[in-house]
Amino acid sequence: MSTAVITDSTATLPAAVVAEHGIRVVPLQLVIDGGERIEGDGADASVVVDALHRKAEISTSRPSPATFLRAYEQAAKGGADAIVSLHLSGGLSGTIEAARAAADEAPVPVRVVDSRSVGMGLGFAVIGAARDAAAGRELPELVERAELRCAATSVRLLVHSLDRLHRGGRIGGARALLGSALAIKPVLHMVDGHVEPLERVRTAGRAIARLQELTVAECEALPDWADGVEVGVHHLDAATRAEPLAAALAERIEGPVELAPMSAVIGAHVGLGTIGVVVSPRPR
Repeated sequence: MSTAVITDSTATLPAAVVAEHGIRVVPLQLVIDGGERIEGDGADASVVVDALHRKAEISTSRPSPATFLRAYEQAAKGGADAIVSLHLSGGLSGTIEAARAAADEAPVPVRVVDSRSVGMGLGFAVIGAARDAAAGRELPELVERAELRCAATSVRLLVHSLDRLHRGGRIGGARALLGSALAIKPVLHMVDGHVEPLERVRTAGRAIARLQELTVAECEALPDWADGVEVGVHHLDAATRAEPLAAALAERIEGPVELAPMSAVIGAHVGLGTIGVVVSPRPR
């Protein structure tokens, strides 16, 4: 059986990785000052950074079910007997619901997986699924392994401000931190697919150090089924802090540490200066 792997643009997969593994990517959209932009095709993190600095009006939208159906039909025409479709958290976007609606009309069986994650938290699982598909794993096992990995993946965020999360309605339990003193830097994390508060730390420097310690501790206590770990560091207009963090983690962790700009769509909701760290155990 040939299984195709489909994801969305918030997985932040480089074009070379997409091509290498034969992954199909369905893009989300941004609307900047009334003009629609397609993530990955004219809209990347730099576009959002510029728009945020200009204080432009920014919103995002999910792909339509029809867009997903076209992707599923193209995969089937390309020889796929089945499809696994992995996407960003349903707690943050309606993307997963659009994928499920299209799956009912697809010409081949489609299993839609809610990663309950974002960015490389999704991207690592997608790459793993593509490797499993290439190795000939059947659809049920492929889905089981993807879900196992997603459930064990952590995403932590250090945001400069909660304003954009609040405006976009994606703040979750972190709403309790609104109005905190300016010196307090909120460290957030994904819980069950939603953004929740983790800790409040005084000063950005201490918050970065805390992110590092939490990441290293997690990498030193992997589940028994894991065959190593992959770590990703995202940022939006925060390279001067994210790059040293990634370098420090690479010195302390056995395994790759990837540094990448944040998804344009996700960046539009978290705002300038955000740093994210993903820890993704890799199944044997």
